[in-house]
Amino acid sequence: MSTATEIRLASRPEGVPTHDNFEIVDTEVPTPGDGQILVRNLIMSVDPAMRGRMRDVKSYAPPFQVGEVMSGGAVGEVVESNVDDVKPGDHVLHQAGWRTHAVLDAGRYVKVDATAAPLSTYLGVLGMPGLTAYAGLLESAEFKPGDTVFVSGAAGAVGSLVGQLAKLKGAKRVIGSAGSAEKVRHLIDDLGFDAAFNYKDGPVAAQLHEAAPEGIDVYFDNVGGEHLEAAIDAITLHGRIAICGMISQYNATEPTPAPRNLAQVIAKRLTIRGLLVLDHWGLQQQFVSEVAPLVNSGEIKYSETFVDGIRNAPEAFLGLLSGANTGKMLVRIAD
Repeated sequence: MSTATEIRLASRPEGVPTHDNFEIVDTEVPTPGDGQILVRNLIMSVDPAMRGRMRDVKSYAPPFQVGEVMSGGAVGEVVESNVDDVKPGDHVLHQAGWRTHAVLDAGRYVKVDATAAPLSTYLGVLGMPGLTAYAGLLESAEFKPGDTVFVSGAAGAVGSLVGQLAKLKGAKRVIGSAGSAEKVRHLIDDLGFDAAFNYKDGPVAAQLHEAAPEGIDVYFDNVGGEHLEAAIDAITLHGRIAICGMISQYNATEPTPAPRNLAQVIAKRLTIRGLLVLDHWGLQQQFVSEVAPLVNSGEIKYSETFVDGIRNAPEAFLGLLSGANTGKMLVRIAD
């Protein structure tokens, strides 16, 4: 194939992103230099955090630049290599998604074994989202057996694993929120949550109280806003909150108000801790060694939502922000 395709940031969104914020460009397949490899991407990830990088603001990750190719997790097949220990046909995990082909320097990729697990899992349950769930529950939220755990965005790639890990590690009760009746059924029937509710059915605080009348000990936050306020109201003395994401606020054009009940942080002596997976790479080996066998045995279940074709990557991203996915949202670029 002599033509490559890239997705570039055409403009910065005002509020909810649209297709106009993306530019699809066909270009030549790049050529690797000394110490580089050329990868044909097979699967790429879209993640909520990418919305923040579309803003021109200083953060933990540099913003995407207008007119340049976006980036994100991807798994691909090596087609050319100028590196001794990497051969054509090898598969690698890297951060140069949003394109069909990528040239990578040594140290910018890791080999993955397509025979040990499906390649897609290295972007989901065994990848960054999985490590986020594992580290967030065990380190950031300081989970203890016997805790009652509430997870928002519980049908997503991170939240679904948080709930399952909590159950396997001895949670007293696990509650999840999601955005449809189908997802609620999935949480209870497939993933083993003790209770779940559709946040669109009514006030979150009332539904959480019904699901956890004795309160919660841990809240894993992927949503923010009304969910965070409800969790603060429901949480018990010395409760712990891990803030992983606030997807309900990512498209806001004005500053969003804080929870109105923050004074309870004092009375309940709560711990609220922000969570970035970048701080927890040291757990990667422990995480994979513990979770991979559970995935292979079926004790941990995972879901994936695929969108086909690099040109549909913007559609996949917009769908992710609107809750169109169950589990990990992925773009299948090539077979």
